[in-house]
Parts: sequence; C-alpha cells; structure tokens
Amino acid sequence: MNVIEKASEGLSRTFEVVFAADDLQARLDAKIEEIRPEVRLKGFRPGKVPSSHIRRMFGESIMGDLLNELVPQSTQQALDERSIRPASQPEIDVKSDAKAVADGGDFAFEISLEIMPEFEPADPAGIKVERPVAPVGDEQVEENLNKLAEQNRAFAAKKGGKKAKAENGDVVVIDFVGKIDGEAFEGGSAEDARVAIGDGAFIPGFEEQLVGAKPEEERELTVTFPEDYQAAHLAGKDAIFEVTVKAVEEAQDPVVDDELAKRFGMESLDALKDVLTKNVESEQAQQSRMKVKRAVLDELDKLHSFDLPPKMVDAEFENIWREVSQAIEQGQLDDEDKDKPEDELKGEYREIAERRVRLGLVLAEIGRSNNVDVTQEELSRAINQEAMKYPGQEQQVVEFYQKNPGAIAQLRAPIYEEKVVDYILELADVTEVEVTREALFADDDAEEAPKKAAKKKAPAKKKAPAKKAPAKNAEKAADGEEKPAAKAKAPAKKKAPAKKKAAKSED
Repeated sequence: MNVIEKASEGLSRTFEVVFAADDLQARLDAKIEEIRPEVRLKGFRPGKVPSSHIRRMFGESIMGDLLNELVPQSTQQALDERSIRPASQPEIDVKSDAKAVADGGDFAFEISLEIMPEFEPADPAGIKVERPVAPVGDEQVEENLNKLAEQNRAFAAKKGGKKAKAENGDVVVIDFVGKIDGEAFEGGSAEDARVAIGDGAFIPGFEEQLVGAKPEEERELTVTFPEDYQAAHLAGKDAIFEVTVKAVEEAQDPVVDDELAKRFGMESLDALKDVLTKNVESEQAQQSRMKVKRAVLDELDKLHSFDLPPKMVDAEFENIWREVSQAIEQGQLDDEDKDKPEDELKGEYREIAERRVRLGLVLAEIGRSNNVDVTQEELSRAINQEAMKYPGQEQQVVEFYQKNPGAIAQLRAPIYEEKVVDYILELADVTEVEVTREALFADDDAEEAPKKAAKKKAPAKKKAPAKKAPAKNAEKAADGEEKPAAKAKAPAKKKAPAKKKAAKSED
C-alpha cells in the first residue's frame, strides 16, 4: 500500500492510496484458495474446482468483496500511521473499478477529511471563576407555602343560598345534556360536573354563559366546537347544552396549617416546610451550578483560539439555524432579533456555532488528556431515566438505544461534558460569592454587549405540555404547580366533549 498526501490546507487533508496490481492479485489468489474447499459447481467434485475456473467465473465479484474490506481497513491504517485524528467522517473517492482491478490493474482511491486541530488546552488550575450562592430564607419557604394554599383552596357553598350568583373564580356544579340539531350526542352529557368559571377547561363560551347562574336554575348554553376539536364528528358544529345548576361554590380563604400538609402526604406543617426548604436549596444549587459552569465556559473561550474544522461548524450552525427558522416562521423570535436582516442573524448565529464547536473541542481534549470518561453504569442509568419518560414503553426505549449507537452518543455527550466541567471545577480557583436569590436567577446575558452574542442561545423547540397528574407527595407539589390528591376540593376537570382539545392545541 502506497499512501501519498495530495493536499493539505488548513485542517483539510487529501490522501491517495494505491494498491499495486501484483499485491491485489496475491490477495485475490489467497482468497480463492481460502474459499475453494467450500465451492460447489456442477461438473466438479466438492472442493476440487480449479482456482483458475473460480477466478474466471467469480474473480470480479470476489475482488469487489476484497476491496470493500480493504478500503476501510487501509483508511484506518493510513490515519493511524500518521497519528491523524479525524474531525469528520473521511470521504472516500474510488478511482478504480473492481473489473479493471480483477483484470490486473492497480487499485486507487482518495481519502478526504478534516483533522482535529492541534492545541494545548488551558490548565484548569489556572482558571479563576466565581460561584454565586444564595442563602435560603424563611420568606421563600413561606411564599411557596402560600402559593400551595392559594392553589389548593377548598370550595364551599356560596353565601346567599339559592340567590347566590356565580362569578368568575366560582365553581358551578351542574348536570348537562348536549344536543346538536335537537339530538343528544354521545359523550355530551354529565352529572355533578364541576365547572370552574374562568378556568378555561371547557370549550369557548361554555363557562362564560354560566356567569350569574343560581342554584336550581336551568339554562341553555349555545356554543360552537372548535374547528380543531379532538372529536372530528363534533369539530366546528353548533351545539346547545341544557344545563341544570345544582350548586354554586366559592373559594375559601387559603389556610396554611397541618391540614394543608396532609393533603400532600405530610404528617405536619413542619414536615412540609422541611421538604419545601430542601426543594428551594436544590433549585438554587442547580442554578448556582449553571452559573459557575457558564463562567468556566466563558473563561475557556477566552483562553483558546485555534482553527476550527469547517464541517463541524457548518453542522452546528445548521442545527441552530433550523431552530431559528422555526422561530421565525412561528413568530417567536426574540425582540432583539426580529427586525434584523437574515444575513446579520446568520452571522451572529455562526459565531455561536463556532463558540460551541471550540468549547466542545476544548472540553473533549481536557477530558481525553485527563482520562475522563463515561462509565457503562452512567450510560445505563441515563437510558433508564429516559425510558421512564415513556410509561409502558420502557423496554422499547431501552432496545432503541441498544440498537442505535448514534442515539447512545447523543445521550453520552452531555454526561461527558458535565464530568469534564466537574474535573475543571475541582482544580480551578473557585470563589463563592453570596448573592440574593433574585441575582442568582437573573439573566446576566446583557451585562456586557461583547459577550451577548457569544452567550446567546438558539430558541428552544417548543414542547407539548406534559399532562399534570395529581401530586402524590410534597416533592411534586412543592413547586406550586401540581394539584393535590383527591382530598382537595378544587374543581376536577371533566373529560366531557365540552372540554377544550387536549395538550396539542394548548402549546
């Protein structure tokens, strides 16, 4: 095998690999002898087919198989001998065909690739960063407690008895029958349905027409199902709901006490406070970690300047620009970007792509030179965590990752990055600085204009909202977003056709 470097420009390399005809013929002869005992042809005893006959009948095919094996093997050998670390998958351009080679010609192909840049990564011990930390104050815990109490207030019969009129924020308990063209439709009826006026759980116009309703009153509500309603046979149709009001309830004053704690499975208010305190501590620790990581990346970006593999930058830019384009189409681009020309936006986001590639290479080199790696146990744990997001399909998710090395690589990358950052933080000069909670969670991208573009991130893809299950414990409820278990008297959202379309139409 003869390898010639034909081109070298920046990080791009092109090599020509040539196998002489006599070498290839020797390989072909050896392969024929290897398979000859297994060849079965009419007119010959098993294993006694002459080599010349096999060559004449199957030489081109056998040579094709040989070359298919030879190209990747010799490509890797050529790179290894020159200690080349590819930054991209090598492109192969075959200059010869199997028939010409089988007939006695040389075999030649070219390898084109980008190589990893050579640079000396900064010593983590020389990096100085600040880690912002915020103490957990009683007022934060009290604020979360009050939110829980507010969101989980009990409801009771409204003052005024039969004269009480429903208002926004009240709950109306009703029986209803829905009809289209005078005929009741399947799923359009319910008894003791609890409708929270202003909650938006039912189709447009339904809740609004219950304002002013009184106990024992009968009403007819005229509504139109949304065009994108989940039940296609109802979408866009007018309907009349015959409603009987059974009760009007109003929210009671929020109360922070042991009973509130018990709704979340806690023994006492003190136990609930402990959980909330731990949640706040965990939340602030994560934010502190994010801020110090950003500081580390900013320092690494300042300390390194080297040529970047163009294809890596192009691939990263395409990923970013795809999301930016979606944001433009959906009218969700940041205010600071929406009036900029496309060329200017592309220039800014290409700088971001370059920063990401540069930092990725720096982190990879620091990790490689210091034997940082992701263990199989860590990967398995990540796969299991991912599988848990799909109840009932856990095994399929696990099998997907087992069969897709690319998916495993995507799962491995963030784990590796965090481990390298941890390694850097262990050696770096990190000074803890106490700040307020507001400062900890403040977006400081605008602190310095020159840094702003580098820190800017592409708009995140919008995700469909997850359905919220009833909170089973304080850990889930402590963020103030989950509803308590069945003990709470907050209105339940009935799954009647009068409801809005599910999550797909809400995001």
